[in-house]
Amino acid sequence: MSYKSILIDQLTACYNDKSWFIPLAEILDDLAAEEAVIKNDNEQSIWSIVNHLIFWNEKWLERFKAGEFRLEHNIDNDETFAVVQDQLNEIGWTETLNRLENVFVSWRVVLEETEESKLTKQLPEYFDAPWWGVVSNLSIHNAYHVGQIMLLKKQIRVESMLGLDT
Repeated sequence: MSYKSILIDQLTACYNDKSWFIPLAEILDDLAAEEAVIKNDNEQSIWSIVNHLIFWNEKWLERFKAGEFRLEHNIDNDETFAVVQDQLNEIGWTETLNRLENVFVSWRVVLEETEESKLTKQLPEYFDAPWWGVVSNLSIHNAYHVGQIMLLKKQIRVESMLGLDT
């Protein structure tokens, strides 16, 4: 089995292949915008976590396509969770979901087209990690937040069912 096939499998499992856990696309499929903005105790919402995933998947895809990594000190991770207030409606939510899908599809396409040798290239600027390790860790990051989103969705639905969402 190649690095490429493993990475494609990992990213697909996170987004749309039901295997060990429910994939993100399925979790978000029936979620309304009004549910997606409900915050947990950490002041995060499903929408904000999705924005965070979009940011980091797009950022690493951009770096992977460029074939290099440059450490950017201007990235504030907390800002990657930001939600644009005037887009908090069903249209904005649909656009966000489309952007999420696009980045996962783009990762799959790029990986399918990538030579195995690129995946073993090390990044001296990033802990000397090989690209396959970086992309694998991105998948772990995705899986962590998929679990977080699933739990938050369950909490929202239970509280709504019990009338505790007021």
